[in-house]
Amino acid sequence: MNDDRLRILGKDENKIKERIRKIESEIPQLDLEGFPSPIWESLGTIEEQMKTLKVPGIGIAVINNFEIEWTKSFGVKDVRTQEEITLDTLFEGGSTSKTFTAAAILNAVEQNLLDLDENVNDKLHSWKIPENDFTKRNKITLRQLLTHTAGINRPDSMFEVEEGKIPTINQTLKGELPALNDPVEVCFKPGTEHSYSNLGYIIIQKLYEDITRKKLPEIMKEVVFNPLGIENSTFEYPTGELKKKAIVPHNQDGEARETGLHPGASGHGGLLTTPFDLSLFLIELMKAFNGESNKILSSEMAKQMLSSQVKIDPAKFFGWTGQGFGIFLIEEEDKLLLTHPGTNMPGATCMMIFNPKTGQGAVIMANGINGELLNIQILFAIVKEYSWPSMWLLK
Repeated sequence: MNDDRLRILGKDENKIKERIRKIESEIPQLDLEGFPSPIWESLGTIEEQMKTLKVPGIGIAVINNFEIEWTKSFGVKDVRTQEEITLDTLFEGGSTSKTFTAAAILNAVEQNLLDLDENVNDKLHSWKIPENDFTKRNKITLRQLLTHTAGINRPDSMFEVEEGKIPTINQTLKGELPALNDPVEVCFKPGTEHSYSNLGYIIIQKLYEDITRKKLPEIMKEVVFNPLGIENSTFEYPTGELKKKAIVPHNQDGEARETGLHPGASGHGGLLTTPFDLSLFLIELMKAFNGESNKILSSEMAKQMLSSQVKIDPAKFFGWTGQGFGIFLIEEEDKLLLTHPGTNMPGATCMMIFNPKTGQGAVIMANGINGELLNIQILFAIVKEYSWPSMWLLK
């Protein structure tokens, strides 16, 4: 069954339609004490909960046995126009973009263009990470940038820009007008702590652009999208026809707002994609992990990317136990889940999670900031219906 809002790719269409019906109609409440956990008393349907949380639109894709089983869209792109979201509508990936950025630059490592453990300042051209007492004896490496252990600030000021102006990536890194964010600063001895940094991934973007002399959207198209046959995703800033294809963000009150995407830097959060396309990327990572594909990364590199490089405290990081390259891990004995949620202010969210050992996963994207909650509720409904081994998901 295929139309503009539903595509079923699995073989047993009737069974899949029944699964979708159950997921749509059994959205659980959440216990928000500590990490969210479900309370199996239904809040109603997805569309009813969208209205309650003032989330105008949702897109979902479910991966089962290393294949996309179905994908469906709900709601509208913009509350003002009431234009429907379709399967081709572009959502903002937010920080899920970092998983793409990591995979792409690890491809450059495999091409011997970079080394994970060399001083990145040796490869940066027109801008370099400012030196201070923390970096005198401990130079910053790509491995540290990928795992948020380089000591780079977040920044807390986020990424505002002067109205109507577009800063260069160098101006963003320097915190110079028309960029309004804090400049890059090394805040602790590299390699000694885990501290999440958006600026760290903009540095990765700058590094990649310097060694290839290409812009990140072009790199992503060549290294990630084209090899996977993905034609409906980009790291370009949305203008013109591209903007017409994309969702409009909505704030906590369900009001339409302009995109919060940065016009001069995208490696940390600039992905525009569909749940279907994002799922194709996750399937490739899972297949590479299992030695069944190498369209972006070899099996050896995929296993490095999806393995814990740094242990983190699950009590402080949403139940996550480890940091890989551009990905977070949830590990318990022989069980493994991988995730990297994304949020773009003022109103776009993304939840993606997958199990490379079983070939299962889900992508849920929203054009409302309250989608942070709804995405998790829908994820629990999917996990319950499919009886996926889930550790924390059904505790």
